[in-house]
Amino acid sequence: MSRGKFVIVRGPQLLSYSFPGSHPMNKERLIKFFEVLDRNIDELRDKVRFIEPVLASREEIALFHYEEYIDYVEKKCRLGYGYLDYGDTPAYPGCYEAASYTVGSTLSVLKMVLSGETCSGFNPMGGLHHARRDRAGGFCIFNDAGVAIEYALSRGNCRSVAYVDIDAHHGDGVYYEFEDDPRVIFLDIHQDGRTLYPGTGHEYERGRGNAIGKKLNIPLPPGSGDEAFKGAFDKGLEFLLSQDFDIILFQCGADCIIDDPITRLMYTPNSHYYAAKRLKDVAEEKCRGRIVAMGGGGYDPLNVANAWLNVIKALVT
Repeated sequence: MSRGKFVIVRGPQLLSYSFPGSHPMNKERLIKFFEVLDRNIDELRDKVRFIEPVLASREEIALFHYEEYIDYVEKKCRLGYGYLDYGDTPAYPGCYEAASYTVGSTLSVLKMVLSGETCSGFNPMGGLHHARRDRAGGFCIFNDAGVAIEYALSRGNCRSVAYVDIDAHHGDGVYYEFEDDPRVIFLDIHQDGRTLYPGTGHEYERGRGNAIGKKLNIPLPPGSGDEAFKGAFDKGLEFLLSQDFDIILFQCGADCIIDDPITRLMYTPNSHYYAAKRLKDVAEEKCRGRIVAMGGGGYDPLNVANAWLNVIKALVT
């Protein structure tokens, strides 16, 4: 299905989501991604267009997050020091606005997809899947994926949303906040939580209440490479094809690639191409080709760049 060019959010506002000092979540990841993208732009130029980052409103952030928590982030942003959680996610001057740009940019892509202006798009700073409704966690201040799910269900005329996450870390902020919601189809392939933060995402976690059977967690042992990932992803696709949904949100974290400094998976960027290509086929069959991709983690900048470039190539061809 062809409908509009693939959109990519690009602008200096995205670079402001960058924790100070030697923190691994910093702007160098996005700088390297856009450098590599620019080197490959000739083959993509007719298929993609760039859009400016958008600042989310407080009302939009509050679709997912509690007002008290939003107030807390604003206060810590004004102070400009300390932590928003137990020690992974520092406060810094401007962090509230930086996180709001992440949310707003994911929503901007989502709105374009829902309106039919395009079939798919990518917010490279998106996919901050650890933040909960009431707290930060794992480098994530606001959960743009959670906000996007709430928006799609409440304002986007979507009866059901599929959330697919291939980041090495389990998307706990999405899973647990929608664990009992049957409208959220959840597929997450990640490094076994017994060996990596946040320690969740076990195979037996399949949802609660009316949502049992609407969630699938596939943990992989440390050292797993492309073949293990493809096997897991194919299993996940069988699950997705058995469900009904109106749009796919795709968190394509690159910290699962070999030599990431934080994780112990050993994929190559080929896994990201494989996942995005197969997911595009599923989207065309199930939901009119509608995919919103979000960057997620990844702490080796070149790995990030190559993985996300592969996602873009797969989704535009």
